[in-house]
Amino acid sequence: MPRPPHRQADTPTPSRAIGPRSQVLRRARLIAAHHRAASSDRALALILAAIAGSANAGGFILLGSYTSHMTGYLSAIADNLVLQNLALVGQSLLAISLFICGAASSAIVINWGRAHKPTHQYSLPIGLQGALLAALAALGATPLPEAIAHPLSLGLLCFIMGLQNATITKISYARIRTTHATGMITDVGIELGRAVYGRAFHAPIHADRAKLGILLQLLGTFLLGGIIGALGYGLIGFAFSLPLAAILLTLALL
Repeated sequence: MPRPPHRQADTPTPSRAIGPRSQVLRRARLIAAHHRAASSDRALALILAAIAGSANAGGFILLGSYTSHMTGYLSAIADNLVLQNLALVGQSLLAISLFICGAASSAIVINWGRAHKPTHQYSLPIGLQGALLAALAALGATPLPEAIAHPLSLGLLCFIMGLQNATITKISYARIRTTHATGMITDVGIELGRAVYGRAFHAPIHADRAKLGILLQLLGTFLLGGIIGALGYGLIGFAFSLPLAAILLTLALL
């Protein structure tokens, strides 16, 4: 198992006084830096969760599918095989395959970065996700037949979701996932159950409040991103991918 990168203290003491603008810029640079701090992981996870919620809502508004919901696609394969609806079976297989390809691409890019550009190992996949969201906006503006545009857009969104989820999983060493709300909600239930059990039976079992806090923040941010995405994609279509892309490309370029 690879050793985790050096983690800096959350609040390093600067050697000299810096202005508020410089502090903001410095914190933004740390979000995608290869030297990780817990606060950097948390900030990046919240940004990615908001973008995932927004893009996921856009997928439903424009394509009729939640592109982060691989459990649903897997169930759809079983259902539609029984119903002999091979077109929907093919769509579900496409979604799952490209989600896997996106996750695999994240691992490839991060490991290549570690070997050749270690200071950019995490900014590279974040920048790639931003570029793909920009490509999604361009695809939406391209006049293509629905039979071609729909599977291309769906496949690209699923690829982006897989890329993002794998990126934050790799960065946080599997502590955080941003598109897999089922797992996060399950963990919230586990922590609440531990708290109830400890109080009811006076047992030395307690909820991990730090973990519960970040889980609730991620879920809330995913929900907020979904609301913003539903409004944005509903108003201007795939072009709403551009501000999402700009956020990620800015983080990567910093």
